[in-house]
Amino acid sequence: MNRPTAEEIDRLLVGRPARHTRSEVAALSDIPTELAERIWRALGFATLADDAVAFSDGDVEALRRVRSMLDGGLLDEQTVIRMARALGQTTAKLAQWQAEIMIGAMLPADGQATDDDLGRVLDTAGRLLPDFEQVLVHVWRAQLAAAGARLLAVADLDEEHIPARVSMAVGFADLVSFTRKASELGERELAALVEGFEARASDVVAAHGARLVKTLGDEVLFTAADPSAAAAIACDLVAADDLRIGLAYGPVLPMLGDVYGTTVNLAARLTAIARPATIVVDSALAEGLDGDPEFELRRIRRRPARGLGMVQPFVLRRSSP
Repeated sequence: MNRPTAEEIDRLLVGRPARHTRSEVAALSDIPTELAERIWRALGFATLADDAVAFSDGDVEALRRVRSMLDGGLLDEQTVIRMARALGQTTAKLAQWQAEIMIGAMLPADGQATDDDLGRVLDTAGRLLPDFEQVLVHVWRAQLAAAGARLLAVADLDEEHIPARVSMAVGFADLVSFTRKASELGERELAALVEGFEARASDVVAAHGARLVKTLGDEVLFTAADPSAAAAIACDLVAADDLRIGLAYGPVLPMLGDVYGTTVNLAARLTAIARPATIVVDSALAEGLDGDPEFELRRIRRRPARGLGMVQPFVLRRSSP
């Protein structure tokens, strides 16, 4: 079997041959060429030469849908570009991650892959593609519903619109002594450590109906609608890994799939204060747990937090049975 070519991979996974230049695909979809180029860049694709035949009928159909949304007044051009950027960045990471999983599972552990091995990976991907596509759409719809439910849970329902800033709990969980471990472990062992940590954190956060915002190798950032959920997540995480965790509660600005604001910065500063296997929370989150018999709080000395002045931290743990 010959080594699969880029054209063969494209034909299998995209399903339609390239037939159009970028000016042709813009004309066929009735989208201005400049807007079409902005959409492709936002999706994460390179700008090609004017005469490059690189677009399929599927690209034309996609842009026609964009044209329909614009004509119907459902979206304006700025929102289309923002949506395209969200779609491109998210699916690029998803595709890269899934490709790495497939290759890691199917190619020899010693890394000496033959052309036959690569062909088998491509053949398996083609067989799985229809099922993956159906599951992807279903999971995306379910995640969209969950995101809407989370926003409603923290929004003021008396307001006409969901506010730009919402109050929620923010948590950072940090692997202890990661730098030392990284210098002692081989590449595969280090990758397994990070993936195992992220997998456990993702499972714990999801089990409590919260959101894993992002992973940063040795650190994860999560949000929860209320202090009790955040505290339960933190206690479960500490029980499973050698971590230190900081939690804060207050106004947060959700943007670009991430969260920003003083509450996020405070949670990060509290993580730096925490000792190994310890959870440190701010006074607002401690107040939110007041009277909750599941948790115990111990006030520790006030201390400065970089850029935030003096803060009053508390150490959190589960109540003894």
